Amino acid sequence: MSTIRPPETFSAGPPGTGSRPPRRRRVSMADVARLAGVSAQTVSRVSTGHPGVVPATREQVLTAMRQLGYRPNGAARALKYGEFRTIGVVLFTLATTGNSRTLEAIATYAAEAGYVITLIPVTSPTQDRVDGAFTRLGELAVDAVIVIMEVHLLDTATVVLPPGVHVVIVDSDAGERYCVVDTDQAHGARQAIHHLLDLGHRTVWHVAGPPESFAAERRALAWRGALREAGRRVPPLRRGDWSAEAGYRAGLELVEEPDCTAVFVANDQMALGVLRAFHQRGRSVPRDVSVVGFDDIAEAGSFIPPLTTVRQDFAEVGRRCVEAALRQVRTGATETGTTLVPTRLVLRDSTAPPRQQR
Repeated sequence: MSTIRPPETFSAGPPGTGSRPPRRRRVSMADVARLAGVSAQTVSRVSTGHPGVVPATREQVLTAMRQLGYRPNGAARALKYGEFRTIGVVLFTLATTGNSRTLEAIATYAAEAGYVITLIPVTSPTQDRVDGAFTRLGELAVDAVIVIMEVHLLDTATVVLPPGVHVVIVDSDAGERYCVVDTDQAHGARQAIHHLLDLGHRTVWHVAGPPESFAAERRALAWRGALREAGRRVPPLRRGDWSAEAGYRAGLELVEEPDCTAVFVANDQMALGVLRAFHQRGRSVPRDVSVVGFDDIAEAGSFIPPLTTVRQDFAEVGRRCVEAALRQVRTGATETGTTLVPTRLVLRDSTAPPRQQR
């Protein structure tokens, strides 16, 4: 292997004149090529992940890059290949399980594909904030945008997408206008309701999420539809804000309903609050009332009792979002339509037949 002298240095003036310390010049692709004993074109191919480089040569170039501290010029690469290898992600909050786990999966699968993500948080769901997020994306170098927010906010805001940037939306009913990836919310809710009815419960009460949430509304609609299809009474709906405290407040109301023997809760955190309320008021789960959640968070199996819940595959949602975004980048075509990721009911100890049937 050939050798190379250390990169040249320069200073702002002669020593002793108060000048700044000598500073190394930027290591160039030519420096790497000389040290690795290959052409600059080969270094370029390794930098961009081109497949046409034999493994031994690729490792030789990577070793030279590490020795010299070489970093590829992303802007130059973008100009040459027409892409920045960056995906923008716009979302309102990381406080919810779905958002945080979906974002984690997006970052993981983007990295595996050789992309990085640029996160643009929208601190409040106002038109100005939404406009600002997309204006900022227009100033940044991104190839595609994944939006984790309610689509009606895109409808009310005057959103101008950066030219040439492709969009994927998570958790929405806007498949006729955008490329959408979502969990099969309706099927998951129906799984929960059918399970409770099959156990022998006459009807199922529901603690829903906030009305501005598409996921909450889709689950509530499926709950209502499943009961009507079975010829069962539809009880008054309770609402919460996804938090355990909201579930606790709803649970205190449900305790006062003498015919409440089964509850479907729109997420696991609120289900935890419902369990607490029943416990405090002397209603045993599942002896007196059965409870089903939604999400299957990591702690669901450690609730008392362990929670029967609908599992969402957030990792698969994130993977399909990245695949859809990169597919649009590579083909240049704008996609529309909805991809649904299946759900699965996870049976644990919080559900049982009603007491009168035992």
